[in-house]
Amino acid sequence: MDSNKAHYLFCYFTGNEPENESVHFAISKNGFDFEPVNGGKKIIEQKLGKKCCRDPFIFRNESGGYYIIATDMKCREGWNSNNSMVVWESKDLINWHGERIIDFSKIKGSETADRIWAPEVLFDKIRGEYMIYWSHHNVGTEPTVIKYAYTKDFKSLSTEPRVLFAPSSGKDGIDADIIFNCGKYYLYYKDEYEKTICIAVSNEITGPYTEAEPRRACNTDIHLEGNCMYPLPGGKEYIMIADKYVDGGYYMQKTGDMLHFEPVPDGKFSLNALHPRHGSVLAISEKEYNALKAL
Repeated sequence: MDSNKAHYLFCYFTGNEPENESVHFAISKNGFDFEPVNGGKKIIEQKLGKKCCRDPFIFRNESGGYYIIATDMKCREGWNSNNSMVVWESKDLINWHGERIIDFSKIKGSETADRIWAPEVLFDKIRGEYMIYWSHHNVGTEPTVIKYAYTKDFKSLSTEPRVLFAPSSGKDGIDADIIFNCGKYYLYYKDEYEKTICIAVSNEITGPYTEAEPRRACNTDIHLEGNCMYPLPGGKEYIMIADKYVDGGYYMQKTGDMLHFEPVPDGKFSLNALHPRHGSVLAISEKEYNALKAL
């Protein structure tokens, strides 16, 4: 972890009603205690697509700017009702522009897509392009799997979507979050059979991914999804947060080896005061933290 970026930005949405399906920010100095930005009000007014978004993923691009990519979806229309992602960009985390839709109904092999969920991004240094990966389902097919494709500009794809990973359970695999650590790619995802977060590992960014041992990342009976991993200062430990989609609120745990996790007691973190749903965490600088705090 860059020592100059020892603060955190949490990007999330807050619920299943249209007024909750938007981008919200919270900031932290330690990765455990978060306070809302902009008085807890949404950061971006979505104007295109469904005008509602879920599962926002925020990341720093190779030029030092930022993107948010999210599920373009209105929950009221049903769980098989979206075929697009929505994208914004920024130079300073404050001013967001360039809103556009990546419409999979216009992409070969995805014309009947009815789930394009939870997109995330990694930069592939070998290809020099960004790899987008997401949960994908086409009408009349089972199950939902993790697919990927490359892009240079987040306006169009430079490759056709391909399957990145599918759970051996044969059930839906959703909400993938990939972390590169010590030469390996760790893919954390929700297995709909297990109703919790599981792990797969690969030596290459595009796989093949093999289910890890242990397979389950969480030693709890709580139903979890929408997982996100981020490093604590120093980079020796990682935090995983996940959405308790039945019970409500967030679950937190930490790891030193990417495979074995220790729960963090609810009283040791303050995420739940935000009423968050599936989101992502970005390490930011103190200057960026102060600018966001001033909103």
